[in-house]
Amino acid sequence: MKKIKIAYWVFTAFIILMFGVFSIPGLMGDAKSVELFKGLGYPLYIMPFLSVAKILGVIAIVIPGYPRLKEWAYAGITFDLSGATYSIIRSGTPFMQWAPMIIFFVFIAGSYICYHKIQQYKAAGVQQGPAFA
Repeated sequence: MKKIKIAYWVFTAFIILMFGVFSIPGLMGDAKSVELFKGLGYPLYIMPFLSVAKILGVIAIVIPGYPRLKEWAYAGITFDLSGATYSIIRSGTPFMQWAPMIIFFVFIAGSYICYHKIQQYKAAGVQQGPAFA
């Protein structure tokens, strides 16, 4: 159980950094974020909405409890990443520039799988170690 919790927090920390921290420039209207949105063909009015949604998704994943909300947050983050990857591919970006997006999918899947394994252990009554009590 301890190894799974460590893996969960490694994967989840990456998600927090990726979606939480990187959505702040979009929320603030940073010039690079605006340029990226324009380059992908998105309307600028959706940028703050997506940034807030990403931050709320990260918060939902990190807060203990609320399993249904967590499921929706994982789904939303996956949809967001899928749409971003599709948009980057359709914009004509070479493979080697968008291929690292696969790593993001791996971290989202890892966090999701570990979250469910932890829930299974809790349901089975497996005791947590003293470091995670």
